[in-house]
Amino acid sequence: MADRAAGVPFAKEGFPFIGAAAGITLIAWWLGWVPVAVVGAMVTLFVSWFFRNPPRRVPQGPGLVVAPGDGVVLAVEEEFEPRYLKDRAVRISIFLNVFDVHINRIPCEGIVENVQYQPGLFLVASKPHATVKNEQNAVMIKTMEGAKVLCVQVAGLIARRIVCWVNPKDQAVRGERYGLIRFGSRMDTYLPVGTTIRIAVGNRVTGGETILGELQ
Repeated sequence: MADRAAGVPFAKEGFPFIGAAAGITLIAWWLGWVPVAVVGAMVTLFVSWFFRNPPRRVPQGPGLVVAPGDGVVLAVEEEFEPRYLKDRAVRISIFLNVFDVHINRIPCEGIVENVQYQPGLFLVASKPHATVKNEQNAVMIKTMEGAKVLCVQVAGLIARRIVCWVNPKDQAVRGERYGLIRFGSRMDTYLPVGTTIRIAVGNRVTGGETILGELQ
């Protein structure tokens, strides 16, 4: 899988929003509507910041699983995952607020085994029931050793658009960009029971850089 967003300062999905905000700002300035132009400039800066696409230094090493997104760890829980894995796993939930980078990254090496979209509600992403009730997109990755890692993009109260660029049978490369969620969201990563977990609830993580765990 080629990293289609590498080297681009903003996610391409953000270009229409950035362009619209910038256009309104320029028109307002040209017409002499200074207050409108100032507000437009602030909106342009915010939207550009939201869709920013910074490079990351991806850690190397066998069995490493990195955070699929920026944010704060809400939960590290062992539970039965009934929809995709149909087995017990360790769920690590990361909440992304509107100020976090929203580009999502592949957590580990392997092959994309399945991509499955689930329509649903737009409840507050930080709430536990959002795990199964919210709109979401699941990407199943199978490592060369046979371990299955599930990464789920979960929409939230404000987030209304999930974007995923990978397809089944794509090569999964740790740290590469694979999608995004607009505007505020959550990322759930399910790791096999027995994985050495490197983070805890309350930790702030960086997508593509922070190690969530080490597969055994």
